[in-house]
Amino acid sequence: MIEAPDLSPAALAPLLFIFGAACVGVLVEAFVPRERKHAVQVAVGLAGTLGAFVSTLLLAGRREVTAEGALAVDGAGLFLQATIAGLGALGLLLFAERALDPARPAFVASAAVPVGSPQDRELATTTRVQTEVYPLATFAIGGMMLFVTANDLLVMFLALEVLSFPLYLLSGMARRRRLLSQEAAVKYFLLGAFASAFFLYGLALVYGATGTVSLRGIRESVQAGTSGDLLLVLGLALLVVGLLFKASVAPFHAWTPDVYQGAPTPVTAFMGACTKVAAFGAILRLLYVGFGAEEWTWRPLIYGVAIVSMVVGAVLGLTQTDLKRMLAYSSIAHAGFLLTGVLGLGAGGTGSGLAATMFYLLTYGLTTLGAFAVLTLVRDGDGEAGHLSQWAGLASRSPLTAAVMALFLLALAGIPLTAGFTGKFAVFRAAIEQGAWPLVVVAVLASAVAAFFYLRVIVLMYFSPPAADGPTVGVPGLPTTLVLAVTASATLLLGILPGAVLDLAERAATFVV
Repeated sequence: MIEAPDLSPAALAPLLFIFGAACVGVLVEAFVPRERKHAVQVAVGLAGTLGAFVSTLLLAGRREVTAEGALAVDGAGLFLQATIAGLGALGLLLFAERALDPARPAFVASAAVPVGSPQDRELATTTRVQTEVYPLATFAIGGMMLFVTANDLLVMFLALEVLSFPLYLLSGMARRRRLLSQEAAVKYFLLGAFASAFFLYGLALVYGATGTVSLRGIRESVQAGTSGDLLLVLGLALLVVGLLFKASVAPFHAWTPDVYQGAPTPVTAFMGACTKVAAFGAILRLLYVGFGAEEWTWRPLIYGVAIVSMVVGAVLGLTQTDLKRMLAYSSIAHAGFLLTGVLGLGAGGTGSGLAATMFYLLTYGLTTLGAFAVLTLVRDGDGEAGHLSQWAGLASRSPLTAAVMALFLLALAGIPLTAGFTGKFAVFRAAIEQGAWPLVVVAVLASAVAAFFYLRVIVLMYFSPPAADGPTVGVPGLPTTLVLAVTASATLLLGILPGAVLDLAERAATFVV
């Protein structure tokens, strides 16, 4: 006789909100008239994300394992779920922007049409709005929120696929530069399939070594010494490779620059902010809940990968002339910085390292969303002006836009009085406390190198003469204005007065083991 699993509706409330909104969005596509779809989809998406955000706040302090041990509701999981829901709501607002180019929105009306065909040329000029992006993005947010609370490798794999497939589709929906967008989607899909295969193969090996896919069961098997050492180590390595791919960590980063450049900029912003939080949330839970007893098996691997990611991101970022590709290599470098926080966790996954990593993920997500939101404002005749040369003299054209972009770039560089500095300082201090000071030295040097390509953009905006045929700066609508206001204010406040949020992260820095 099969018994129904014991479920806690309260603990599942954030997931119920977000997946419920995604399902309603699918029904909206089927039954709501075309002229009303866009407004309804935006409302449904925001209702789901904000409902999930509020429900995570109401669950603060709860520690519970539900769904027969498949989901863990704890301080770290709720903090990361709230971060994903909040960043997801801001990402959906960027999707909703129409004022910058009412005649040609960012998303193509029908992504399946062959590039260069008569129908494609017709769609390039139509004012028809793509609305399927909202349920796709909402499903991706739901997968990310499930990812960071998964207490079972099978559920973690399911969440990985739920968050990945919508992103593959969204990456190929750019209205302009269609071939580049479709190429990005194909690369992301193929490499993502390999990463998923690595994760699944690693899951099988871990099951063979321990006889369970539950993180708690794996931990108990490792502590009891009943697992097969070789199978366990190989399985853990493959699991980590699959997760590092999602986190854009070198040397598993090959997809990142192409996808960041080819995807519609709102999708790049959404993906760059939210996926990083989800991937690192899963990495933290896997390593410290499932494999905390095998700490010295995986620490050297994370140590080496962190150095490679920081060096690759900082050095190759210097050679980029496209802003989106530059921000892609920036994300690779920041992934290395975040791994220093992973190594700064104490035994059992508690302490300043976990709190610092969660705080860093929040600040990085806000800063990244803000930087890409500014990028959508600077436009030439073919849409967004992404080449560095087009940003020369921007401060003389729009002082406010240049100032906001400079703020985000300084935060990414880790300059004091910005959220980026506070986040870096927190993870570096946590790593030093755990004896990883050589890694911090490499991180500081990589930060100094990476600061050059951020400051290069600021110098171009303020100290270079503007081109006569330079780009224009669009006037954003309410959605983008809200995103810029929230992200810029948070970047300043978390740099000047970070104490309250750091304390919140410290109190939430616990896993249910």
